[in-house]
Amino acid sequence: MNTTWIRLPIEMTKESDGGDMLEQYRYCARCGEQLTRKHLEGRLRPVCLACGNVVYLNPLPAVAAVLIQSGRVLLIRRGVDPGAGLWALPSGFMEQGETPEIALRREVHEETGVMCAPGRLISATTHDDHVFGHVLVLAYTANCNDMTAFAGDDAVEAHWFETTHLPRLAFESHLEFIRQAELLHSLDHEIL
Repeated sequence: MNTTWIRLPIEMTKESDGGDMLEQYRYCARCGEQLTRKHLEGRLRPVCLACGNVVYLNPLPAVAAVLIQSGRVLLIRRGVDPGAGLWALPSGFMEQGETPEIALRREVHEETGVMCAPGRLISATTHDDHVFGHVLVLAYTANCNDMTAFAGDDAVEAHWFETTHLPRLAFESHLEFIRQAELLHSLDHEIL
């Protein structure tokens, strides 16, 4: 049986609002035949009976940057869903051929104009959202020399906030990432 390990394009069906990822895949990307659901490897998966293609519903990899300078963290106000209008860490999806660190530098620069250097990986977590489905988020600390930030790409604002007075965030995980970065920063200074 042939397998495909890449995320294939989805076709939203009228019956699905994004909650059931299996229902979103109707036709085989290889041969165009209709897919069916079959139990394989302990899970129900979309399978093409005509060509044997198995659709693996893998999460989309994304990165998030926690830039903290002098007790302030860089956030962007999102211009798109999920969370349009709310604040978030500079973040976004990895592109084909990028490492997480390269994606992090690109996303921070696109959304804030800030050039950064990725630091430590502080979290690897997943979440489901109504727009993109299952997402794997790799959160890193990051450093920058110039704190001048301006909104770009899908951000409508970029601003440095006191970590003790944060606005409402689009994602709960981003608050956790900020707190983890603060803890690491304090531990690093205790060791020195």
